[in-house]
Order: sequence, then C-alpha cells, then structure tokens
Amino acid sequence: MRPGPHNSLTDVPGLLVGHATRREPGWLTGTTVVVAPPEGAVGGVDVRGGAPGTRETDLLDPRNLVDRVNAVVLTGGSAFGLAAADGVMQALYAAGLGWPVGEPGQVVPIVPAAVVFDLGRGGDFGHVPTAADGRAAFDAAGDGPVEQGCVGAGTGARAGGFKGGIGSASVVLEDGTTVAALVVVNAFGDACDVRTGELLARRHGLAGEFDQVGVPSPPEAEAARERALAAYAEDPVRPGMATVIGVIATDAPLTKAQCQKVSGLGHDGLARAIAPVHTLLDGDTLFTLAVGDGSPLDLPALHAVMVAASECVTRAVGHAMLSAESVDIGEVQLRSYRDAFPSAFDPAAPPT
Repeated sequence: MRPGPHNSLTDVPGLLVGHATRREPGWLTGTTVVVAPPEGAVGGVDVRGGAPGTRETDLLDPRNLVDRVNAVVLTGGSAFGLAAADGVMQALYAAGLGWPVGEPGQVVPIVPAAVVFDLGRGGDFGHVPTAADGRAAFDAAGDGPVEQGCVGAGTGARAGGFKGGIGSASVVLEDGTTVAALVVVNAFGDACDVRTGELLARRHGLAGEFDQVGVPSPPEAEAARERALAAYAEDPVRPGMATVIGVIATDAPLTKAQCQKVSGLGHDGLARAIAPVHTLLDGDTLFTLAVGDGSPLDLPALHAVMVAASECVTRAVGHAMLSAESVDIGEVQLRSYRDAFPSAFDPAAPPT
C-alpha cells in the first residue's frame, strides 16, 4: 500500500480542508473545516471520550433521517468554539447547499462539529473562535496538501507534556480506494512511550514514512519526563481539558451505519498512538465521511476500508506530533516532540 499524492485528507476526491489560525497576542486557538462536495457526504460519528463537546452528532445516528453532511468543523474554544460552525452554515446556505426543507433555496446546511479545550492557552481565557473564524476557515478551504502542526484547531493543542497539533495521513488500497484521516491531537495521554520517548505511531507507518524518526537517547528521555511533570504541575489538565477529534474519509460507497463503524475502528487507531485514551478527561470524537457512489462493498473490501481507517488515524497522530512547534504557555514551555528529542532524528533522512 502507498499514501495518496498529499498523504492527507484531501487525497479523497471532492474534500476540501481550510484553517483559521489565531496566534496574535492573547490568542492561541483556531478552527479547521472539512468541506464535503456540493452533493454532500454520507456521515457517521463515534464519541468515546468522557467529556465531549459536540454539535449535530445525534443527527448522524443511523436510525435518524438525515444522511448527508455538508461540512465538519473541528475547533478550539471548548463549548464556546461551537459558534464557529455558524459561520460555515451561513456560507453553505449562501451557496444554496444543505438539506432541502421546502422550495428551491430553502435548505439547512448540515454541519456537525467537535471541540478541543484550549481556553486561556494564549493568555486570555475569553479569546475563542467565533462564526467569523468558521467562515474564514471555510473560505480558505482547498484541495491541496493539508497544512499540519500548530494551525487551525491544533493551534493551542497539547498532548501530554508536549505540544500537540493537527496531523493527516492517507492510503490508497490495492483496489484503488482512498482512505484518509485528519486529527487534532490535544490529548491527556502521551503520544510517546514515557519510558523511552519513542513516538508510539512510529512503528505503524507505511514504507519509509517514519524512517527519519528513531528512539531518543536515554538522557533526553529522562529530561523530557522531568519537563512533562513540571508542565503538569504548572498547568494541570483537569476534567474536560483534553481531547482528540478528527475526520476519517473515503471515496468508497458507505452507508451511515458503515460510517459509524469506521469511526469506531478509527478509535482503535487512537489507542495505538496515544496512551491512555478515551479517559474521563478527554472528549475523543471521530467523524467519518464517505463520498463514493456505486454498488455496496462486499465484506472483504469493507473490512479493508475499516482497517485502513484505523491505521490512517494512528499515522495522522504521528504526523501531528512531528509537525508541532514548541510554544510558551504562561510560565510553561510546551516543547514539540522534535525539540524534546533531537537525538531521535537522522538529519540525512528525508522529512516526514
């Protein structure tokens, strides 16, 4: 198997991704929007964390009516940040896109959303994404390589004692089906082995994907543990203050129920890349979008898509950690994985 051309979510035809990033003084937050094709995408969701912040997830229950999603919003700002979805709804409505409820033009855009907690990480607790940020992310959406790291909803993210961010990955299966994932890593758990510093996703890459990443030296691993403990002491993670959210996508033809099951297997991918995961302190939520049409998949093909989704989530977490940049949060410096473990990287190897 091989990744798609961008090794990111936009390798799934018709999907667009855009970020709105707020890094000005007092801010460290943002919004990311995944825009479906004009006809929408079949959607599903699986919420596993004990402290989720979401919008329109009940709508995606396979027992319920609406089966097409126009966009998914991933955003900082905790529950306040859900307002970013309003800007995306207004943009879609202006374009005449949404669930038809009457005469032509009378539509209601379907925009599920999920949030991460980053309140106060830029200095001002009240600085949160708004509808204007959602609109800005929508307007910036494109089909090129997805910018990763400390952008959009990953701007203020942290992962254990390290800086978190956004990551993405894709794979093209033997039959030509594309599966991809985009995740915002803002976890209570760690994305590396706390004993050795090894990136947990490292062993799950495609051929050559993480070849430049090794195991850090023991002194660096010990120093990183001490810094992580200090970071928690100065800025402890409390209930509701962590979460991994994301979108899985494929060009396979899936039903709502199958999309929900794909999201569930995506959480297995989180469990390989972050430990612990799905805690009472996290709101881990994964959406799945399917843009394909045609005959339903047979069981082996469906199984392959579900397994690939799980693996893409794991790899996307790895890319999020490798793309993140160190940042000062008050008196605490959250180091990126790269800055914490320089000995783990081979300067002669190609970048991830």
